[in-house]
Formats: sequence, structure tokens, C-alpha cells
Amino acid sequence: MHLYDSARRGVFAMEPGPVVSLYSCGITPYDAAHMGHAFVYLTFDVLQRRLRDAGYETRCVRNVTDVDDDILRKARQLGVNYLDLAAREMAKFERDMRLINLMPVYSEPRATGAIPEILTMIGDLFESGHAYLVDGWVYFEASTFERFGQVSHEDRASMLELAALQGGSPDDPRKRDPLDFVLWQPSLEDEPAWESRWGAGRPGWHIECSALARRELGETLDVHGGGRDLAFPHHECEAAQSESVTLKPFVRHWLHVGLVALNGVKMSKSLGNLVFVSDLAQRAEPSAVRLAMLDQHYRSDWEWREELLSGAQSRLATWRSTLSGRPSSVLHDVRDALDDDLNTCAALAAVDAAAHAGATVAPAAALLGITL
Repeated sequence: MHLYDSARRGVFAMEPGPVVSLYSCGITPYDAAHMGHAFVYLTFDVLQRRLRDAGYETRCVRNVTDVDDDILRKARQLGVNYLDLAAREMAKFERDMRLINLMPVYSEPRATGAIPEILTMIGDLFESGHAYLVDGWVYFEASTFERFGQVSHEDRASMLELAALQGGSPDDPRKRDPLDFVLWQPSLEDEPAWESRWGAGRPGWHIECSALARRELGETLDVHGGGRDLAFPHHECEAAQSESVTLKPFVRHWLHVGLVALNGVKMSKSLGNLVFVSDLAQRAEPSAVRLAMLDQHYRSDWEWREELLSGAQSRLATWRSTLSGRPSSVLHDVRDALDDDLNTCAALAAVDAAAHAGATVAPAAALLGITL
């Protein structure tokens, strides 16, 4: 299999051991997960299916960010406990992922369950000269990591702009440099707090994933990724702090998934321009929802259009008409397409061609997670 690596900016052969480690950044469960989230997790699901088909064992970890600014702000607005809010939204998320036939992940750890590992990693960064303390806030000093920028390849001006958009607070006066980022922060009176050597508080966003990935999968991951909008600052900061501690490569292949738009604008919880799997599954069968997403290459930005759903439903009907058809080599063709940087578009075209020729396509569809 060959897979695009965002850090190296090219397609490279995967060379994993018998167990392939994958880490997908999960949701912050303060609101319903939308089509953009589903597209990311579908990509990792297809990757896992092909790797298992090829004889590998896969361990895919998808974290839950159950403590951060967003979920605490929403819980405050609703007047509920942040963990109760997380539980409610996770139940919705898991229902939607089952609808589109995602395989269960190897583990789904929560940030609140990794406070000891987070504190240990922050302590290591502090002792090795990569972190500093100001008024109870602990920051990672970006200038101490020479390869800062290796994942996203953004210039300084773009980094500052993206940090501001993603809550990185580049104008924080406590920072030595605007690109420094929070490892630990004091909690407000109504927020959860854990004791630490730097005072009671809670972790920053980026350190949570570094600690969870290391605990669950080890120091170097075969594949790590998420939506393209996470490349900076989240993944850039993860790589910097992880490699500063382990002195080893953090990730072999950075996998970044394209963004999904609605009416010309990227889907966003803040804008409210969202499409939900559960809503689509009421207008067509869930397999059609999955198939509509599979017809987009994972690295491409694309726009949700209602005709994608009707087209996928019609495609399913054609595929099902071949259940008693003759054997063909379509499964081999689908494998080849997936091995070429997860080219699901080419895979679907191969299945279409076989179906129109009267060949049975059920095994090939099954590899794509579609049950006929």
C-alpha cells in the first residue's frame, strides 16, 4: 500500500510491522458530530479494512476530548455537568458511526482518563527545557524544537493566523513567543481541576493526544491524522512535544482528510451549516450514505449535495442486481485502487464496470464496507 504523507508531501510505501498502529483525532463531544467528522472516520475505517484484508492486525485509537474550552463553555451555557454532556453526545456519535458501518476501534480513550500520563509528559518537557511556567500556566516553547513546522509547512504568519482561529491565543501576554502553546492551565472556579506540581488546573488541548497516543500505541505511530484543519496547530504541536520527549519520530504517515462544505462553506459547528448522518439515514438507507462519501477521494475538499444520496441509492440497486452473476476479478481491482492512496473513487468505478458486465460484486463491496 502507498499512502500520502502530509509531512513529506508525497505518496510513500507503507512498511508496517504485523501490527499497524493508527491514531485518529476524535470528537470533542459538546455537540452533534456532522458529515465532516464522519468522512474522517470513514477514511480510517477503509484503511483498516484493506490492511486487515492484506493480513495485518490493526489497532486504531480514536480519542475523546472530554475536557477543553469548548465542552466546558457549552456545559456552562446548558447548566449541566461537562461529563454528562460528553456522555450524551458520545451516544449520538456512536449511533451515527454504526449507521454507516464503521468497525469498532481498538480503543476510545478519554482525555480525563489520562491525567497522570499528561502530567508525566509535561514534567518531562519542563525538565528538558522545552516548557516554562508563568502564573500557573505551563507553555511549550516552540523555538526549542528546531523542526517546528515539519507537519503543516506553514510559514510564521500563517501559523499565527491559524493559531488565532483555533483558540491558540497568540496575543497571550504571558507567552515568550506568540507560537508557544499551552500544556497546563489554571481552571476557573466552575471547571474541573486536577492537582499538579504547577498548581491545580487542567491540560491544554494538544498534550492530551500526545499522552494518549503514547500510552495506547507507543512512541512512533504508523498513521496519525484527522481533518486537514488539524494539521496546524494541533498536529504540529503534537509532533513537537512528542518528539521533544521521546527523541524519536512521532508519526510515519500523517493522513489529513479533506473538508466537507455545504452551500459553498466548510461545515462548522460554529456556523451551524451541518449535515448529519442520522438525518440522511432517514431519507435513504445508511449504506447509501456511506457509498456517497466513498465516492470522494479522502484528500479532496468536497461539497455535500442532495443528489449524491440519490445517486448512491441507485448505485446500490445496480450492484445488488448482480448477486447471482458470474465471478470476476473486481476484488483484485478494488484492492489495487485502495493500495493507491485509498483511491475509493477508482474502486467504485471498478465495481460499477463489473456490475454493468453482469459480474457479481458482493465481495468487492464488502471490502468497502457495503453489505449488499
